[in-house]
Amino acid sequence: MRLKTKTLTLYGLHKCSTCVKARAWLDEHGKPYAFIDYREEPIAAPQLQKWSRELGGWEKLVNRASMTWRNLPDSRKAPESDAQWAELVAEFPALVRRPVMVEADGSVSVGFSDKKYSELLGG
Repeated sequence: MRLKTKTLTLYGLHKCSTCVKARAWLDEHGKPYAFIDYREEPIAAPQLQKWSRELGGWEKLVNRASMTWRNLPDSRKAPESDAQWAELVAEFPALVRRPVMVEADGSVSVGFSDKKYSELLGG
């Protein structure tokens, strides 16, 4: 699937190596984008919930292999509602897979690889 719109927003963390690679790829391929560090500008719960739905569930949005996830107490690893998931992510923003790329049409993808970005954006 190739995304059709040209305006994108990349959400991530400034110092995240994967986000740095994604931004470099976008720069090298002349793809305009805005970058938002979600530690500096937290993502509102309704937006997180929308991304979760677009991706097919919180399990696709939250990186459960991360050190942040592994360090959570077991009691926090089983949110039962969108509100609980959003609260967990608000408390621990590093749980979100990085980067989150959002197209102007609302399409959402997570993660980065040369192949993935080439398929989505051409390049």
